[in-house]
Amino acid sequence: MEMTIFIKEFRQLDSIARFMDFYHSLQMNYLASDLLEQGLSPQQITDAVIKAINIGKVSGLMMKEHFKPVFSGFNNEIINDCKLSHLAYGLVLLNADIKLTVVGNFQISVLRSHINRS
Repeated sequence: MEMTIFIKEFRQLDSIARFMDFYHSLQMNYLASDLLEQGLSPQQITDAVIKAINIGKVSGLMMKEHFKPVFSGFNNEIINDCKLSHLAYGLVLLNADIKLTVVGNFQISVLRSHINRS
């Protein structure tokens, strides 16, 4: 049985906010759980996402544009996940466990790219 949420009155601001949430969601092409395929454990991903969110907050990022909690399926289970923008995905990788090769390689590539632009 599906439940439909019905709002009796039309509110302009709610509609705009929903549209903007939808628009930002379209820009989020990554899932935090994608990092499982890179060798990160669920706890390492959770820790890295929390750090990335905190960095985003103190840096003044509009969090709705980069992080969106969602549910997704993995190994026939439903898990808490997070949709990520390209920037958020990079922040998560930068803040993941440095003992992982994928994390070290990503950090080096970011620094090389930055140095080459200077």
